[in-house]
Amino acid sequence: MVARLRGRDIELKSPGELEAMRASGALVARTLSAVALLAKPGVSTGELDALAEQTIRDGGAVPSFLGYHGFPASICASVNEQIVHGIPSAGTVLADGDLISVDCGAILDGWHGDAAVTIAVGSVSEADLKLSAACEAALHAGIAAVVPGGRLSDISHAVQKACEEAGSRDGVDYGIVAEYGGHGIGTSMHMDPFLPNHGDPGQGPRLRAGMALAVEPMLTGGDPETLELPDGWTVVTADGSRAVHWEHSVAITDDGPQILTLP
Repeated sequence: MVARLRGRDIELKSPGELEAMRASGALVARTLSAVALLAKPGVSTGELDALAEQTIRDGGAVPSFLGYHGFPASICASVNEQIVHGIPSAGTVLADGDLISVDCGAILDGWHGDAAVTIAVGSVSEADLKLSAACEAALHAGIAAVVPGGRLSDISHAVQKACEEAGSRDGVDYGIVAEYGGHGIGTSMHMDPFLPNHGDPGQGPRLRAGMALAVEPMLTGGDPETLELPDGWTVVTADGSRAVHWEHSVAITDDGPQILTLP
């Protein structure tokens, strides 16, 4: 059903519907694992996209991204200073030391799964590895706040706090990308509510069992200001610093957060 909560239409799923989302999410996880194995120096992002589409279709699903508002591929493949929505192509060939963030979605039996990982290509600098680890830790901090009775911004605050703590540890002022964030997910890929990656706790809709959210922090190694390229999709860091992106789809249950995009 769809509940009207604080001016937002937020979809509430039954336990059976969340299990259906888990099946879609597992296919997304398998697809990302296959892409990560192929992502080596000399491989093009177009090849990664072809593998992803084939894996999704072999699983009986269709890619969420392909054709979405005109997007021309089955994954977003964002390399180095690209933050999100990078378009795969035969001409973009991975090199040793690259970072690539791969965002993937699939629709299985009407239910969406959505997840993203950042992959180190070959031998990557220690600074870039720390940047990616900081973002992944922020993802899991956010997931831990996906509990009934909390508020939406509790998740945002947990992500922000984890990013800041990692920055203090690493001696780097990581940039939290503010314009993009997480979202509700279920019978559509992007649904209410929008989930920022920073903010004060205790605000926004109350979290209820049956909600599903995509938690997806994006971090930069420098200034968080972004630019959109002329292709109308690819978002890059304005200062050319490297960027990373991690995401899981997560269900709110009475037993705590349940990650839906696991193998």
